[in-house]
Amino acid sequence: MVQTSAKYLTQEEFERLCSDYPDRMMERTAQGEIIDVSPVGGEGSSREADLIADVIIWNRQTKLGKVFSSQGAFRLPFGSTRAADVAWVRQDRWDALTPEEQIRFPPICPDFVIELRSQSISASGVVKPQPLYELRTKMTEYVASGLRLGWLINPQDQQVEIYRIGQAVEIVAMPTILSGEKVLPGFELQV
Repeated sequence: MVQTSAKYLTQEEFERLCSDYPDRMMERTAQGEIIDVSPVGGEGSSREADLIADVIIWNRQTKLGKVFSSQGAFRLPFGSTRAADVAWVRQDRWDALTPEEQIRFPPICPDFVIELRSQSISASGVVKPQPLYELRTKMTEYVASGLRLGWLINPQDQQVEIYRIGQAVEIVAMPTILSGEKVLPGFELQV
């Protein structure tokens, strides 16, 4: 991800920018800075698709909520507009939003997210891992906005950072089996 501007954009200006440039993947920090989200390579994209599929399969069986891909961003109470590689919102919380809120950037923090540290491709064609500090910043914003459970999967360092509201970050070595705990009851993911 590359920050493109130090100029502050309001949420309304950001939404207009997204509308004007629908093919450009962007996020907005709580400080109103715009971050261009770089596309990931084939391996990262495939891993992300597998993660989404695992959560979708669990969700179809339980019917407990809604699953979202990295194409969908959320307007977080913390002030940023962020998109996770995988996001999940409990059904009753989703249903409490108006139809217009559901169509736009929903003003809600997901209950659960997965961020996968992938290899990104720079404008000059250099392949390098996403900066860990940027992903940790996103995870911190999610937790500050009410995230109940989040996993930052870091294949490059063979570890997963587990984020929970009101708790210190837990780091576990890969391979491991992650539990959805009370947030995604019965869900397990082998990484």
